[in-house]
Amino acid sequence: MATTILTETYNFSAYMIYLPIVITLTVLVSQFLFKNSKTFMIDIFHQEKEIAMATNSLFKIGFYLLNIGFALCIIEFFQIESIERLVVAVSKKIGGFSIYLGIMMLLNLLLFLKGRKHALRKENNQTTDFERN
Repeated sequence: MATTILTETYNFSAYMIYLPIVITLTVLVSQFLFKNSKTFMIDIFHQEKEIAMATNSLFKIGFYLLNIGFALCIIEFFQIESIERLVVAVSKKIGGFSIYLGIMMLLNLLLFLKGRKHALRKENNQTTDFERN
């Protein structure tokens, strides 16, 4: 039988630092983004508040699932044997995740802007068509 020698590492500490921070970041960015996207959604859905808010909630759930899922996929830390390496490893992981989260936020914002622009263009075309008749 092979015997495994357990060495003390800081990996568990890394996980215990990383997880609460990335989950908190995801929740804060999501709350901020989707609180401020209500106006876009109402415009996109032509002042239909109920469907706009329902869609906004679905986007929020998708944002949570995608970002927390990604955070869990990249969670692996390799042997961390000193406090210095712990700080470096956790900083790199959280920094990388923060960059990813920022990109995701900007992509969502671009989707909202594009949807709003499309809705306003459609509204203007309908107004023009109505005026012609």
